[in-house]
Amino acid sequence: MSTPLEDLFAKTRNERAILIGYVPAGFPTKDGCLAIIKAMVDGGVDAIEVGFPYSDPVMDGPVIQAAAELALSNGVGARDVFDALEYAATLVPSVVMTYWNPIERFGVAEFAKEISARGGSGVITPDLTIEESSQWIAETDRSGVNRIYVVAPSTVSERLAAVTAQSSGFIYAASLMGVTGTRNSLSTDASALVGRVREVTKTPIAVGLGVSTASQAAEVAQYADGVIVGSAFIKKVQEAESLEAGLAAVTQLAAELAAGVRTR
Repeated sequence: MSTPLEDLFAKTRNERAILIGYVPAGFPTKDGCLAIIKAMVDGGVDAIEVGFPYSDPVMDGPVIQAAAELALSNGVGARDVFDALEYAATLVPSVVMTYWNPIERFGVAEFAKEISARGGSGVITPDLTIEESSQWIAETDRSGVNRIYVVAPSTVSERLAAVTAQSSGFIYAASLMGVTGTRNSLSTDASALVGRVREVTKTPIAVGLGVSTASQAAEVAQYADGVIVGSAFIKKVQEAESLEAGLAAVTQLAAELAAGVRTR
């Protein structure tokens, strides 16, 4: 049985890329996070990525780190992540992005079961290698949860084949070597990486790290199946005078990005 995420990609694959919006659970508050999710979807985001706030985020830039630190200071834990996922999944296909340590602490089998029980489609695990994935593979298979691994421009072709063979839902293609954050221009490595991934798998590919404008989203949508945006949304809230103003800015940005991805 396919997940809502897989169904979404199947529906749009020959028409356009999808827009995936990211927000850490509990940012800027537990209720505020849900409001951001709604604002993104109202603006045209097709899928949601709920971040599991973590104290040692190796892939996250300063914007998301600050948001995660605020969420942690609000006492956000696994249950809050699952609550945010459950809410998001009532609106659009949704996944969790988490480092491996929180999964291990919660219990690998229990984590996969909870994702499924809350209506989630899958989990992005940026620091989990396929060599250390045997238990995760078994439990996600059992729970019907998509395993979303991250590949980068430095990933050699032989390894791309091995990683993508264990991936489902989509492949997360990091557009460059570095951390998350908005950028003025996108790396040319992203298009080349997507091309290399397409040589070894038919699984959809979504590009993240650096997309923040409609023109950048349109550029990525020319060669990828999905466009992931996180820091740009979070920044709108961080820089706003009030949460209400931030939510309006999030909806506006989502509408601009959605228009961008639909230009293919």
